[in-house]
Amino acid sequence: MKSHSIIRASWFVVNALLAVSLVAVFYSGVWEFSTRSYLRGFSDAIIPASASPQQRIETILQWMAHGPARRSVDEPSGLEDRNPEDTLNIRQLLQVCGTATNAFVNLARSSGLRARRLLLLDERGLSKHVVVEVLLGDRWIIVDPSYHFMPRLPDGHFVTRMDMKDPATFRAATQSIPNYPQSYTYEHLAHIRLTRIPFVGRALRGGLDFIWPSWEESIDWTLLLERESFAFLCASIFLVCFAMAARLLLGWYCSRKLGIPRIRLRDQFLRVGHILAGHSH
Repeated sequence: MKSHSIIRASWFVVNALLAVSLVAVFYSGVWEFSTRSYLRGFSDAIIPASASPQQRIETILQWMAHGPARRSVDEPSGLEDRNPEDTLNIRQLLQVCGTATNAFVNLARSSGLRARRLLLLDERGLSKHVVVEVLLGDRWIIVDPSYHFMPRLPDGHFVTRMDMKDPATFRAATQSIPNYPQSYTYEHLAHIRLTRIPFVGRALRGGLDFIWPSWEESIDWTLLLERESFAFLCASIFLVCFAMAARLLLGWYCSRKLGIPRIRLRDQFLRVGHILAGHSH
């Protein structure tokens, strides 16, 4: 009897989890669709449809530097730093490297560019600055949204992160920006900072680097980390998959190990339909 009570409670929990996760998928799907529509309209209003990839980058940077007056808030710390509707419209957020990167990445992707964030780390693995890599031709060039410029050499060539590791190239590429911090060097880089995870972050990065050296480049992490709606959608889909797997496993255990016949979800819906149909008559 106690075992049956545990099984019934387990079924209730799994079914409730499945229902909640399905609602979350629907909600996050609508949220992500709304965000994409907002960003597409925003980028269409700023960037000419005929602009080349380089012109799109320059147009976004010019808009960030000299666009219309943005509203200010008294407490910017209370805003969502991964919500494009905030990072694109709040003056204080466009002045911070992390949220300026969020605004640039979302606009760049909505205009058809491939863009990803790049963290500049210090010796302790802490983030000291955030820039963006944009695929221009066959090269991932550096863009710094918070300073509104694309680092380039005196001959006009844009630079990559590998170029910027050379101190002489770094100085030459940033000399056009007055007082650009010389501490924003490129010795230690990351697309995702696992060291933020307490206790296991450093070991997790070491294990992934050993097993799959290209894991940061092979998966597009930027959108997952820079857009709340997309992250929520992915988490909801994962939760649905987990709930369905748990339900299948529980059904198998009940039928094979306990001899309890499994009532399929489809049959439950049919039974509810028959009951409702009977009440209507």
